[in-house]
Amino acid sequence: MPVPPPDRSRLRALLDRSDVAGLTALLAAEPAVARAPMGPWPDHPLGADPLGYVAMLRYDTARDVWRDVPGTAEMARALLAAGVPANGEPDDPESPLITAASYGDAAVARVLVEAGADLEVTAAATAGGVPGGTALLHAVVFGMTAVVDVLVAAGARVPDLVQAAAAGDVAGLLRPDVPEQERIRALVVAADHQRLPVIDALVGAGTPVDGVDTTWGRHPLRTAAGNGRPAAVRRLLAHGADPALRDADGRTPLDLCRAGRPHHVETRGFDEAEALLTGSDP
Repeated sequence: MPVPPPDRSRLRALLDRSDVAGLTALLAAEPAVARAPMGPWPDHPLGADPLGYVAMLRYDTARDVWRDVPGTAEMARALLAAGVPANGEPDDPESPLITAASYGDAAVARVLVEAGADLEVTAAATAGGVPGGTALLHAVVFGMTAVVDVLVAAGARVPDLVQAAAAGDVAGLLRPDVPEQERIRALVVAADHQRLPVIDALVGAGTPVDGVDTTWGRHPLRTAAGNGRPAAVRRLLAHGADPALRDADGRTPLDLCRAGRPHHVETRGFDEAEALLTGSDP
């Protein structure tokens, strides 16, 4: 008798509901489902493997919003216990840890680290996100501070000023010979991760507070505003950042703050940043 294919539609429903008990029961009944490719679906045209899908759940593709999702750590543990390798399959373009870093799930990242995931593995040259980048670099670039903290605490290598700025400690790396563009990129990252002492150190070392990073096209205040980082907005304004400066598309920090708000379930950071930018903060 032929073996029926794994029940992948049921699997997605369980993962979407964070139904750990249901997932555990399904994995016990159908162990192959743990490593079976899922999708593609209209909201995930490339499909996903189950562990990678769990690592992506913070971003609701159907509603285009970021949110916190309970139970992802427990679901990741169940999949690992069912035989999913902590570093993913050999031909995966990125590891589960890189996916968790990109989507900001610190709980999943911690589970993967505890399971022995390689901190220094890099994404394929053809991967999305940051091709060739480590999990730490993905967390740095995408502003996932909680994951940065998990990875640094676990011993991830911090190889340069930009990644050190995201980690919150630039001691020994902020040297006079560091090119200005690298310092500007570090300031953008420090703003995105709200590393206030690093912002102070970079500006104090002569980094232009309104400098634009020519590699990523980012500007410290616009980045902080667009991602709802009020503490960084406040500190950059205190250092003289100009809230009226526009990007190449004519958008001010306030415009970017208002555009970013609808894509987040939790909007308090955007509300506080807007109050600072409009001068209505008490």
